[in-house]
Amino acid sequence: MQQVYTSSALIGAFDLHADNNYLAIIDGQDQRIYERKLPNTTDVVLSELAPFKDDLQGIVVESTFNWYWLVDTLMDEGYHLHLANPAGIQKYKGLKHSNDKHDAFWLAHLLRLGILPQGYIYPKHERPVRDLLRKRGHLVRLRTSLINSLQDIIYRNCGCKVNGNKIKAVRHDHLTELFAGQEELALSGTVSKQSIDFLTTAIRRLEQAVHHKLKLKDEYEKLLSIPGVGMILALTIMLETGTIHRFPTVGAFASYCRKVPSVWTSNGKKKGKGNDKNGNKYLAWAFSEAAELTRRYDERAKAFFNRKAARTNRMVAHKAVAHKLARAAYFIMRDKVDYQPEKLFC
Repeated sequence: MQQVYTSSALIGAFDLHADNNYLAIIDGQDQRIYERKLPNTTDVVLSELAPFKDDLQGIVVESTFNWYWLVDTLMDEGYHLHLANPAGIQKYKGLKHSNDKHDAFWLAHLLRLGILPQGYIYPKHERPVRDLLRKRGHLVRLRTSLINSLQDIIYRNCGCKVNGNKIKAVRHDHLTELFAGQEELALSGTVSKQSIDFLTTAIRRLEQAVHHKLKLKDEYEKLLSIPGVGMILALTIMLETGTIHRFPTVGAFASYCRKVPSVWTSNGKKKGKGNDKNGNKYLAWAFSEAAELTRRYDERAKAFFNRKAARTNRMVAHKAVAHKLARAAYFIMRDKVDYQPEKLFC
């Protein structure tokens, strides 16, 4: 339960943008004490807050794409920070006018009442390695798009298929013979292959750096007992989850992993749906990958998938396996136990 601030408390809030922010401060009776638009400069922000530092009991920062620098700066100075979750904040629909000033005071007002939807402030010292792993995923997606493009070129012009693993092979050339005597196609293939090889080398460098800097914690090492889950997936789940104890229930964790369907019903009838993308997209990817791999190596998971697919379709079955794995991972991490398929796919 969030703290409800007293009448003597001051509460600050930042409506943060790419190159500026709007700072608003209220007291415990919702009276506006201070407001100003500021540049995104550390010295300016700290100097404006300095006169209120002893009385400020809480500061809200909106969770935008660039919140790291501001939150870290204020926490290092001893301020008590709250990270606002924009997806959970609703504006009054009857407003005729809204701007940065209104938004900043609204954040402060929500915190004063103790009803501010909050996000998780990920530990500063672990954030760089997590972002390194995210960059690896970005490069993998770029490489996959190049591989798909090159395979399309080969399909159209040669009428044959080249396996993606052969295209990714750095030490062996499986393409030159296919484009022999076709100068333009050979150039297109060469440029694509060079780009793919460059990305492959970069991906390996990132993987080595992550392995060198980080090891699985005890509560997450058990994730490797899930068939098909290797070091990259386990590290992704560990780094994107943070501490598992921030999720009070298994349902909350599964929802955060985007593995809970969003549907609104009334009187047994569907009335719409919510935000399917509310949650962590990296955990969603990790458990989707795990679902595909686990059903290859776990007979119980494969049998469950086949039964579900026969009644519905393959996509629904895949999502069902991913959902079950997300729930299993919660208990594996919380209780430090091994994967138990007999309990999961009964």
